[in-house]
Amino acid sequence: MPVLEPEPQDGQKKLLQLMGVIAGVVVLVAVIAMVAARLG
Repeated sequence: MPVLEPEPQDGQKKLLQLMGVIAGVVVLVAVIAMVAARLG
């Protein structure tokens, strides 16, 4: 498995951005679920 380079190439940069977006969506869904659970 290659080590992440300090200056990632285009493909790797897009992959990192995609992973960031997915992680953000997961966090957002988790927060909404917690709020919904508290409201009943």
